[in-house]
Amino acid sequence: MLTVYQKSYELPEPDKREILRYAGVRGAADEVVTLLDECIAETRSLFRPRVCWCGLSIDEAKEIPECAAIFDSLALAKHLQGCSQIVIFAATVGIEADRLIARYNALSPAKALLISAIGSERIEALCDSFEDDLRSEGRETRPRFSPGYSDLPIEYQKDIFALLDCSRRIGVTLTESMLMSPSKSVSAIIGIK
Repeated sequence: MLTVYQKSYELPEPDKREILRYAGVRGAADEVVTLLDECIAETRSLFRPRVCWCGLSIDEAKEIPECAAIFDSLALAKHLQGCSQIVIFAATVGIEADRLIARYNALSPAKALLISAIGSERIEALCDSFEDDLRSEGRETRPRFSPGYSDLPIEYQKDIFALLDCSRRIGVTLTESMLMSPSKSVSAIIGIK
């Protein structure tokens, strides 16, 4: 029987340089930095970082129909060479950022852009924290590999969502075009040596 775990996280402080990079801002003027500080303050309690995952040996994964696409992807197979296990996970920082972005699209496009960039930085920080947890258990990991990368079809999202029951566990659903809702969400596979 497959065991799926879930966990909520406390995230580190936002990385302003990374947020500005996501927003496409170089050499930020004082007004932009001030606006960014306002957006960070407004979103500080907004995010609900959660992850669900399962860990499988490569042999176990080969027996699970939802994992079939992993072994059809030549790029992912190469990426997993030397690994004995995989971790399949999904992560989100919640729906509230999407709601705030939608509101600010009409009121202040600059704020909408910065809040979207904050959400992108926050989901990456969450994924990094999850990977740090895996490594803290003495595991050597490979970088995460998501559906839509290289030759792993974006449609593989459906299999991950079925395997992990993401909608029930962390509140993430898929649109017909395989985009995740909330938008600041990630699904991926991590190889473990």
